[in-house]
Amino acid sequence: MEWFTSSDYWLSRLVFQRGLAAIYLIAFLVAARQGRALLCERGLTPVPRFLDRVPFRRSPSLFQLHYSDRFFACCAWLGAALSAALLVGAADRAPLAVAMVAWLVLWLLYLSIVNVGQVWYGFGWESLLLESGFLAVFLGNEHTAPPVLILWLTRWLLFRVEFGAGLIKVRGDRCWRDLTCLYYHHETQPMPGPLSWYFHHLPKPLHRVEVAANHVAQLIVPVLLFTPQPVASVAAGIVVVTQLWLVASGNFAWLNWLTILLALPAVDGRRAAEVLGLPGPPHLAAPPVWYEAVVLAATALVLVLSYWPARNLLSGRQLMNFSFNPVHLVNTYGAFGSVNRSRQEVVIQGTDEAVLTPDTVWRDYEFRGKPGDVRRLPRQYAPYHLRLDWMMWFAGLSPGYAGAWFTPLIGKLLVNDRATVKLLRTNPFPEAPPTHLRARLYLYRFTTRAERRATGAWWHRTLLSEFLPPVRLEDHGSSRA
Repeated sequence: MEWFTSSDYWLSRLVFQRGLAAIYLIAFLVAARQGRALLCERGLTPVPRFLDRVPFRRSPSLFQLHYSDRFFACCAWLGAALSAALLVGAADRAPLAVAMVAWLVLWLLYLSIVNVGQVWYGFGWESLLLESGFLAVFLGNEHTAPPVLILWLTRWLLFRVEFGAGLIKVRGDRCWRDLTCLYYHHETQPMPGPLSWYFHHLPKPLHRVEVAANHVAQLIVPVLLFTPQPVASVAAGIVVVTQLWLVASGNFAWLNWLTILLALPAVDGRRAAEVLGLPGPPHLAAPPVWYEAVVLAATALVLVLSYWPARNLLSGRQLMNFSFNPVHLVNTYGAFGSVNRSRQEVVIQGTDEAVLTPDTVWRDYEFRGKPGDVRRLPRQYAPYHLRLDWMMWFAGLSPGYAGAWFTPLIGKLLVNDRATVKLLRTNPFPEAPPTHLRARLYLYRFTTRAERRATGAWWHRTLLSEFLPPVRLEDHGSSRA
């Protein structure tokens, strides 16, 4: 079948697959480094407890068949090692079937982690990585030209990411329609970056232009991905530029980088190679019949599963970041359907004094990414994902978001649990655990330019209320868990 492949996209596939392997590597490193504190048998939300109440059909995972902390770590490190091998081109040096199996193993390993990850893995970029990783299984390697059907399916995925995000905005918060959302977003987003203070202080007319440009980029440009070249390449370039703008303005794990990668298969690789002065595509043999059959079957599966997200896009009750099946294939996406007007942060504090008095000195626990010390410039961590920091942002929105894990977190800090403390930037009690802990809710806002010059602070905070009254180890039932 001559139409089945197109060598024009060999460079686009190469960059997409290598970039995807890099993101897989980061994702598995996050699981390996944070899983012990968050998910393992003595973690904040232990996997064995989850497996006791959730059957395989609802959450298929290798860990449904066997679980131990060592097995979880082995899966995470195996995924990291395999990702690194694919990043340096191992798939292109292997037979086509072996390359496909390698990508499939990556997908199965990460699916197994996501499906037992509970609240820590409830973000849209987890499903996006799984769906992208599934398509990568069928893109082949340098032994065959890229299959046209899978290239179109990557565009369909990118379309759902961008168009879904655009629709959820115009259907949601009024500030997207009156172009004022960026008056607040850079300050109230989950994890600001080192440039977020500067973005926040851009002139308000420019913020309105940004919102209008966002609507164009997410509601009009995605449609152009399905047009002939070079228009599709131009549309992909616009997606890349807008996503780089988001990369500069905040920390959203690998969401923006993965969206950039998804735009690349829409780029005409032959023309890109000419512009970059690279050699043209190598001579590629016709694909084997078995490979054509597998790609056709995968395409049919994706088309059937596309019914539910397509219907969701047309629905006035559009769901955001939702999977219609337990293997996270052909999902619906979206972000920031509503924007907070103020930022509330939960600050955990401890003391080593045996008896509490009005003069007790309390010291703050500092997290790596979320705002704490008002004089500390927000850091850039993305595409690395700080899962606990993100959930602390949700806790500031409502105590209900912290119900499953906040009490165990306090218990771990009361005993200086080593794995948990490693997730923090600073532990104010390195020698001995605190005698008491408490948590307070603060209103954070970016300082003005004048305040920044006068105080050197990036944030100003005001105490709002008590989030958790002082507790001791003796009073904390889950602290010994």
